Amino acid sequence: MKVRPWIQDRRGRVGLAAGAAVGLVIGLATAVVVPKLMKDDEGLEPGDLVIMSSIDESKDGQRQRLLDQWNDIHGDTNRASIKPVNRDPAKAHGEMLDAPSDVDILNLDVTWTAEFAASDRIRVLNDTDLTGFLEEPLRTCKYQGSLYALPFNTDAGLLYYRTFERAGKTWPEPPTSWDEVVSDSDEAFGARLEPKMEAGYAAQLDPDSEILTVTALEAIWAAGGDVVDDSGNVVIDSDAAERGLRRLSDGLEPGSRPVILPDSRTFDEKKSTNAFGDGRVLAMRNWPVAYRDLSTKSFSYAVTTVPGKTSVLGGQNLAVSRKSGQPRAAQALIEFLTGERSQQILFEHGGLAATREIVYRDENVTTNFPYAITLLEAIRRARPRPVTPHYTEFSTEFRKVVTEAWNHDGEITPEQATRLSNALQGKVGG
Repeated sequence: MKVRPWIQDRRGRVGLAAGAAVGLVIGLATAVVVPKLMKDDEGLEPGDLVIMSSIDESKDGQRQRLLDQWNDIHGDTNRASIKPVNRDPAKAHGEMLDAPSDVDILNLDVTWTAEFAASDRIRVLNDTDLTGFLEEPLRTCKYQGSLYALPFNTDAGLLYYRTFERAGKTWPEPPTSWDEVVSDSDEAFGARLEPKMEAGYAAQLDPDSEILTVTALEAIWAAGGDVVDDSGNVVIDSDAAERGLRRLSDGLEPGSRPVILPDSRTFDEKKSTNAFGDGRVLAMRNWPVAYRDLSTKSFSYAVTTVPGKTSVLGGQNLAVSRKSGQPRAAQALIEFLTGERSQQILFEHGGLAATREIVYRDENVTTNFPYAITLLEAIRRARPRPVTPHYTEFSTEFRKVVTEAWNHDGEITPEQATRLSNALQGKVGG
């Protein structure tokens, strides 16, 4: 493989002893430092680099700190900055589709990579060393066999659950199925373990948010069903898929001991985190970043994989804009931000799931963040959402079908399956 001269000393080996994954970033404090990873800027086009990105969800703005470190090294020739997009994902998607010519890098949701590649809005990445990346997030960076991006952060759903000391033992055991979530909820109610408890589980069912797509997919998968098979065919009209959706609708049934918090109908990730933190529920499904949001709470909790073990794979990918006048410099910045040191900083200090396996094996990480191995397992089991250049249309239609199914005992009709198939091919409204 050809190696460009400006990356010969940063091919995934910075600061590592051969075969060792101990102390990758030792003694990181508030002012973390990434050493100079490039000996010179040979071959890089001069000019400022602009990253178009949504809000930085890392704790204490770690992404910006990495850019500051890049600028300390390359600020004279390739100063990097962020051009923020709208906080609303739909509006952010539209802004990135119409990215101006001064934008060099797009920070894309993993579900958008296919669309931007198919419409020639991003460039193929060549001569890139992929050693060390986790296979699952890296797969979301490819379209029709070509590499269009590198994974900035990944995501996999985790089940967060409160724990209590009962008869000298920690209760409950990690739930492995939806039935166990339900039974644990009922037992917690009966034992009055949490006086503020209103329901067993906080779901994320906001009908106007992508999180409903995530929640419904995971429910269907946990029940043994599917929505789109490996050949790209819609297969949602099955007993298993209906059973998965019915579990959610049944859980919302009113009563003195509801399984799912009724307010979940309007919940996104943040609202469910608040409900869990306030003691209103025993458990919730959420992304890894919630672990840090809860770190200041005084109650005990643990994390495990989601019921059924398979979650939706989330995350963001960095791609070079077709309009960039500095594509080589832009790719170098992407490789810097997705390198091992950067990934460990984003995980340890920012709470974002790393895209490189070595981070999860590091001694500091396993000691200070014991959930890291569970997260790695969740990522390896995670599945991507349907890969299509028309994902936005598909997800919108899927949420409509899910909402309709809840009003009819989870039933999916052939007509609804046809609508989803059309949306997958971009034929909505045609």
